[in-house]
Amino acid sequence: MAADTADTWGFAADAADGVDPLVMGVRDRWEEQGLRGGPWPFMAICAVGRLNQLLKKALDTELKRLDLTRTGYLLLTTLALTVHGRARLSTLGRILMMHPTTVKLTVDQLEAAGLVARSRHPRDRRATLVEITGAGRDRANEVSLALESPSGEFAAFDGRHREIFEALQPARLAAGDVELLNPGAGRDRGHRDG
Repeated sequence: MAADTADTWGFAADAADGVDPLVMGVRDRWEEQGLRGGPWPFMAICAVGRLNQLLKKALDTELKRLDLTRTGYLLLTTLALTVHGRARLSTLGRILMMHPTTVKLTVDQLEAAGLVARSRHPRDRRATLVEITGAGRDRANEVSLALESPSGEFAAFDGRHREIFEALQPARLAAGDVELLNPGAGRDRGHRDG
């Protein structure tokens, strides 16, 4: 029955002797239980949620070994990707979609560990800059290499990281997960034209 469901839906079971808990029985039960519409929105939400949980579990295991939190890793890597290795606290919160308090507390932890340093913004006294240190960059690199290790927690994903990203990208963009390079430029241009 499970293999039949997988075949009908165009899915192949990759796990040895395993059944996909998300696919098993949903098609047959959907209409039988009086649910309207199709099962695909439910399936998409569950699939992304389950994948998210699996990725976070693998990531947290690697990060614990390297004495780093998930938020700390995201923040360090984001800083390492900036042109000068620094950014405003508010910018980090916006990019990472995190509450300002979470960003501040994470920066406190990273600063105590010597992985980042804080300074006042040279032109805006109200703003605080966070800069990655050499030790912070080394730690971010350690994590990146651990996540690609064939013997690490992410080995189960068998190098599919890019595949996962590219599969999710169209849905993210369609949902509006994009930052404008020049906010307000379109409004100004439209105003001048009109």
